[in-house]
Amino acid sequence: MTEIASSATRTVLITGTSSGVGLASAVAAAQAGWRTVATVRDLDRTENLRAAARAAGVELDIRRLDVTEPESVEETISGVADAYGRLDAVVNNAGVGSVGTLELLTLEQIRASMEVNFFGVLAVSRAALPHLRASSGRLIVVGSAYGAVGQPFNEPYCAAKAATEVYMESLAPVAAEVGVTVSVIEPGPIASNFFDNIPVDRAAMRESAGQYKAAYENYLVHIPNLIAGAVQTPEKVAESVLYTLTDPAPAFRVQTSDFSRNFVADKLIDVDGAAVQSITRQWLSPAND
Repeated sequence: MTEIASSATRTVLITGTSSGVGLASAVAAAQAGWRTVATVRDLDRTENLRAAARAAGVELDIRRLDVTEPESVEETISGVADAYGRLDAVVNNAGVGSVGTLELLTLEQIRASMEVNFFGVLAVSRAALPHLRASSGRLIVVGSAYGAVGQPFNEPYCAAKAATEVYMESLAPVAAEVGVTVSVIEPGPIASNFFDNIPVDRAAMRESAGQYKAAYENYLVHIPNLIAGAVQTPEKVAESVLYTLTDPAPAFRVQTSDFSRNFVADKLIDVDGAAVQSITRQWLSPAND
């Protein structure tokens, strides 16, 4: 039987904790004294999560939650609230990557990315909001610097992250009126296996790219150089998650590194879009010797 938390115990639910930022955030929150509900889509893939919790000497309440299944979302959120009597924060971290461009992807593939990265966030947030209102809690989304600056050949992922951020930016003042604080975290490149889990055959895509093949090849050359030295560990990003959980007045938009801060700043001051287009088109041109 799940132990009922006292009213003094803060409870946070984090989605997508089987690896990467979600795993690191769950461990960091538990170390900071939060009652941490770590949710995963597949309970058979929790070995790394459980091992990290043991190594850190913390306990996690690990539960299944698939953000694309309405029943799963409702049952998990209500189950946590019933078990602990409160829900103080939700960290929407679950996500899926995407590689391709409009003519090389089906609409079904694009919709699948939006379903997880956008509608999944809304589903979890909507189910959690009544409980967060009751606790004057926090609603946090792990977005991406690529939700601010569109990255070629990552169109569905960037679009979903951008849609999520603007939705949350719109929601934030409304949520504040009922006592809920909303923040979006914007990491840059992260050293995790996130992109290894993208359901795409890169070699096959390269061969089927047709007139986009040269641009795609150049992109694959440029990107490693672009992010060289800027990659963060999931643990470093988790520090920003913990900040949004604990700071009395966290910022709405939280970049996790100088790279992401500068990357997002380029977009925010680019009124007509010319500067960003100039930058991203360079990624599709042959590299200079």
